[in-house]
Amino acid sequence: MQLIQNTPDLSAYLVADEVIDHDHPRVRETAARLARSAEDSYAYARLAFEFVRDGIPHSQDSGDPRVTWRASDVLEQGTGICYAKAHALAALLRAEDIPTALCYQKFDVVHGLVAVRFNGAWHRQDPRGNKPDVDARFSLDGERLAFAPDPESNEMDYPVLYAEPHPAVLSALKAAPDRSHLWKTLPTAL
Repeated sequence: MQLIQNTPDLSAYLVADEVIDHDHPRVRETAARLARSAEDSYAYARLAFEFVRDGIPHSQDSGDPRVTWRASDVLEQGTGICYAKAHALAALLRAEDIPTALCYQKFDVVHGLVAVRFNGAWHRQDPRGNKPDVDARFSLDGERLAFAPDPESNEMDYPVLYAEPHPAVLSALKAAPDRSHLWKTLPTAL
């Protein structure tokens, strides 16, 4: 699949904003701590991915009712669904000047992940969190995502790489008072 930037300006994938707030002290502190253990940007990206994947439980898996959407809140509260975890990973990567996009897949609902830019190419990564039937891994040599769409079931990978969260995703997150409400309002398509 050919991944398509929604903006041609690569610097847009390094920007801090209300959601991917990599200028927030919590994000900067976490990024600095992870960077101390990394010998280069590839190692840092893998460490940040594993930190979000393994260190921040997916709220559906853990039963946490809280809804987070801002990267710093995800890191502070230690919970989030796929979108929120993608926002946190994007912030940690952008904090270390690694261009990072948000991207999506369509299943029964839209699933969120990220793409990182290394060696002139985008590489999708899924920090959702592993469980018995999910084994996502950081990889620059072929995708190791949590889920593979089944086109016969009307599932798909969206090819667009967004510099900021898709408005439908962000609206659902911001409007949800808790995870059970969010589950009823998750976008089913983009």
